[in-house]
Amino acid sequence: MKHKIRVGPAGWSYKDWKGIVYPANAGSKFDPLSFLATYFDTIEINSSFYRPPTVSSAVSWAKRVAHNSDFRFTAKLYQRFTHERGQASVEDERAVREAIDALVEAEKFGALLIQFPWSFKNTEENRDYLSSLLDRFKDYPLVVEIRHASWNDPAIYQSFQRREVGFCNIDQPLFARSIKPSARATSRVGYVRLHGRNYGNWFSEKATPADRYDYLYSVEELEPWVDKVKRVAIESEETFVVTNNHFRGKGVVNALEIKALLEGDKVPGPATLVEEYPRIKESLVVSGQSSLF
Repeated sequence: MKHKIRVGPAGWSYKDWKGIVYPANAGSKFDPLSFLATYFDTIEINSSFYRPPTVSSAVSWAKRVAHNSDFRFTAKLYQRFTHERGQASVEDERAVREAIDALVEAEKFGALLIQFPWSFKNTEENRDYLSSLLDRFKDYPLVVEIRHASWNDPAIYQSFQRREVGFCNIDQPLFARSIKPSARATSRVGYVRLHGRNYGNWFSEKATPADRYDYLYSVEELEPWVDKVKRVAIESEETFVVTNNHFRGKGVVNALEIKALLEGDKVPGPATLVEEYPRIKESLVVSGQSSLF
């Protein structure tokens, strides 16, 4: 069995990445997606959570990463299916499918992430809803992210295995009923998401997404997760590792550090990161330079 591990950030369109991840003087022709696909084999599409992508956008994204033959997108399912349950229309499903199908046709699609909030608990009603949603999108590789500890049940994992649905192993601030870190694989697709550990803003109603995901993992915090990734990968054909702590490019730093830990050597990365995060020199070979730091 092939055990492919793809590591990358969640999203690519962030204004606060300019001058940190992307060159400060990047002109109008600079393409951040193509740039990132030079260093990573996956990116999780975040915008699909807020609205289904257009087909033209999906086609464009596939073309812009075509230079990396190993690249595969993952995409978050539109929030009307997960956070605004009962509001998704037939038109919403059609739009989601058309965008995903464009990526599938281009051979650039890895998995559809069905992410539920912490408030989505293991009740009979919610199990029925989840089951119907899995049936609805069963023709795609699916991964489910559930954050509440009530789902930590062998029967749930067994049902995922029967349906060939992946389980998303997550790192998140741990409160009384938060699901804990794991290294579980329930299908051919393994998935790991690191959200950061910003306890102060995780459940704050006043916190912006940038506030919530403002966290830089230390290398010491990443090392146990690298071990978990390896365990997931043994049981999966391909494993996606996504860093969602996107504020000021911190997820890019951590994704590169994870790649370096997995490969046991320095990996190529953008030179712009070094000034903001000097420690990345321990994991990075600046792209385009023959000498190390």
